[in-house]
Amino acid sequence: MVRNIGVMVSLPKKTCDDQHCPFHGSLPVRGRLYSGIVESNKSAKMIVVSRDYNRLVKKYKRYERSKSKVHAFLPDCIEASEGQKVKIAECRPLSKTVSFVVVEGDNKDGI
Repeated sequence: MVRNIGVMVSLPKKTCDDQHCPFHGSLPVRGRLYSGIVESNKSAKMIVVSRDYNRLVKKYKRYERSKSKVHAFLPDCIEASEGQKVKIAECRPLSKTVSFVVVEGDNKDGI
């Protein structure tokens, strides 16, 4: 049984019995929803997501490109490899650096 998490994303095709999965476990999702590219998936259940955004410089009234890296929990039912585009949602803190969970992975490899 797949749980409705309140975010418009495609449901995972596989099932898992991980308690930190937003679809099959009891982890609530709230707050921000970001999309980015997977930088690293070397850890067991965590990935590093790089997201690009524009930031306003008030003095010059122009935008500059910025990049940040976010650590996110990767449930067993979602597959993500390096270079793949994913959507991550904010959740409660799962560890010192992980406060996001992957809710959707792009089926295509790369961009």
